[in-house]
Amino acid sequence: MAERVLDKQTEIGKKRVKKKWVIIISGMLAVLLFLLALYGNEYTKKPVEQIEGTIELPMLKKEVEIITDEQGVPQINAKNDYDLYMAQGYVQAQYRLFQMEMSRRQASGTLSEVVGEAAVDQDKYFRTVGLRRAAAQSYDVYSEEAKEILHAFAEGINAYINQAKEDSRLPIEFTIMGFEPKEWTALDSLTIGKYMAFDLGGHWERQAFHYFLLQNYNEKKAYELFPSYPSHKPVIMEEEFVSVHDRLKKAIIPHELNGSNNWVISGEKTQTGLPLLANDPHLGLAIPSIWIQMKLKTNQQQVSGVIFAGVPGIILGHNDKIAWGVTNTGPDVQQLYLEKRNPDQPTEYLYEEKWEQAKVIKEPIAVKDGKTIDYQVVETRHGPVISEFAEDSGKDNVLSLRWTALEPTTELEAILQMNKAENWQEFEKGLEKFLVPAQNFVFASVDGTIAFKANGNIPIYRDGKEALLPLPGWDKDFEWKGYIPFDKLPTIVNPEKDYIATANNKVTMDDYPYHISNVWAQPYRYERIVEVLEANERLTIQDMKKLQMDSFNRQAKEFVPLFITELEGIDLSGQAKQAIELLRKWDYKDLSTAAQPLIFHHWYETLENIIYQDIPDSMMNLFTSKGQTTDELLRTAIKEETSQWINDQGGLQNILSESLNQALSNLEKEYGKNSEKWQWGDYHQVEFKHPLSSIHPVLAFLFNRKGPIPSNGSSVTPMAADYDSETGIINHGAPWRFVIDMSQADQGYHLVAPGQSGHIKSKWYDDQLEDWVTGNYHITKLNETVGKPLILQPKKDN
Repeated sequence: MAERVLDKQTEIGKKRVKKKWVIIISGMLAVLLFLLALYGNEYTKKPVEQIEGTIELPMLKKEVEIITDEQGVPQINAKNDYDLYMAQGYVQAQYRLFQMEMSRRQASGTLSEVVGEAAVDQDKYFRTVGLRRAAAQSYDVYSEEAKEILHAFAEGINAYINQAKEDSRLPIEFTIMGFEPKEWTALDSLTIGKYMAFDLGGHWERQAFHYFLLQNYNEKKAYELFPSYPSHKPVIMEEEFVSVHDRLKKAIIPHELNGSNNWVISGEKTQTGLPLLANDPHLGLAIPSIWIQMKLKTNQQQVSGVIFAGVPGIILGHNDKIAWGVTNTGPDVQQLYLEKRNPDQPTEYLYEEKWEQAKVIKEPIAVKDGKTIDYQVVETRHGPVISEFAEDSGKDNVLSLRWTALEPTTELEAILQMNKAENWQEFEKGLEKFLVPAQNFVFASVDGTIAFKANGNIPIYRDGKEALLPLPGWDKDFEWKGYIPFDKLPTIVNPEKDYIATANNKVTMDDYPYHISNVWAQPYRYERIVEVLEANERLTIQDMKKLQMDSFNRQAKEFVPLFITELEGIDLSGQAKQAIELLRKWDYKDLSTAAQPLIFHHWYETLENIIYQDIPDSMMNLFTSKGQTTDELLRTAIKEETSQWINDQGGLQNILSESLNQALSNLEKEYGKNSEKWQWGDYHQVEFKHPLSSIHPVLAFLFNRKGPIPSNGSSVTPMAADYDSETGIINHGAPWRFVIDMSQADQGYHLVAPGQSGHIKSKWYDDQLEDWVTGNYHITKLNETVGKPLILQPKKDN
């Protein structure tokens, strides 16, 4: 008995000591956070953007006026183009300098200089692909006028960098990471532009995945996961030429759902009698936003919209005559080539029975707190060797990448021309220079014209099915046959149905004479958009906003009834029966307050995991557009046709019941037994995260100010809101939403989330985050006159 009492007293003592230390540690952390808050409050005030007063800038020719509205959108009024773009560079740097710095480093492959060893693999990949090398080649083909604008823009950025260094006003992120930004160059802006093309992909990873399938599964099973069956069996599959599994597992793959919605409606279907246009590009969601909203004005142009931080002009938006928006066309613009290496000369590769010398490019990678890596890249006639980032350049055969974005292109030239266009003919003329990435442009004009063009360099293949697999690099018959001529690109002007819509869906009929892609987005967003547009004859701006926020899930509408029918007669658990009853009552809206979206999306994901459980995790990142393939497998099985992937896991009924039970079991552990009380928003939440927030909880506390917030939508609804399957945190969607009525072409309705500024003390840092969830747009007018101006003055001796 005494021993028990002693043990109990000892246990109580330990608890008291533990509690005491918890209190002490908590107190120390509280003091640390308090001091950090005090220091941060004073320190971070410094770099907040200046929006009024006077600043002297070197190299300006004339005075520039900048008026900033209540949402932090600057209107730059200049008397000439040089001053306009120099001021734009200065203002962008005020708002987003750290983001711009990290963007150019990521695209150039120089993150290791400031991050250290953790970024080496990423740098190796981007050095191998060569976005910066491609940007340098592109610079050479720009006009002198465009080069002058690029340099003016860089001058403006550098003016801010120099001032910020002198006044100790650099953003706090530079202090945390322990470095200062170097001089900005025209090449930096062009490299960020090339990264835009990278982020929107081109399907090489799917070719590699198909190649892996044919190496590891029987033909029937492998071809089931192809988007369409090849017209001929590739002879290169007779032996394992290159091990995809080993060579490409570290490759950087853009988000597979990088895409968008856009539509344009003729005045015949609008309340005002003039066109409506809507656009919401779907990209990564982070803080700060990938977009920055601006207005640019001289006596030659007046344009409003968004641009990537670090690039001049306005890429999406409107002027007082026209408006335009884009979605990703998603064509096959990347092609893997199998290359045979000369065993005696490892930098020579076979082409038409002769050995050709490849380029060997030195790309030394500086590493913070480490040694510089003597890295080199090998380029064949087709492009860089990307299999294991060229590190095995002396061993065996390799994979090289041909990609339209690695050629000299002139997107900035196109943007500058588009900004000044006043009608469809002038706008389309500008598109001739917008070569990468290939985009679906929609257009509206005050003259009533609506139009569409799938624009950019799209390769011509001998056979479109060839784009499904790596091709033999030694045979000239497998080379691209040029590009689809500009006047043959898919184009629509003033269609009879009075609207045009795209959502990364297939954009041509089967009789179109050229191949565009084998892989398209699932059709559900497009189908819902068309359903709404066709059901209404007097559409308004409010209808456009509502449609961009629409959460109707057409995938669920198709499959839920079919799944329930398949499970009829199966002995289900009480939990499964309750879930089925809930799904029967569902209106198929992915609302944050509903239980059904939580059940459906977890069921579908678990089902996919079961079907593809034999595929190594390291290869799944190459399986892009997986949902499209899964849907087709399910349709095949529901029709009672043979699917080896389904049959190997026990058949459709078994997969459906097993996946439902697994999904419900996991949900029950997380949200309790009563499924009627579950909510999609308990899991599906948005939190715009800063890139430094993952380093330490204190930095997350400092930079991630709001959230997570429950949100409607999913990856298959018009309100695009894709998420991390482990956490439910939404990480992909529309950072910018835009609608305009051409009867009021002087104003647009915008939403730039989470906000305009990259500074944590700015009132525009995350002021639009909750607006993103609720669909609260702000109006931006072309002529802003409210507020005190910021005057940029040239030096007195200029």
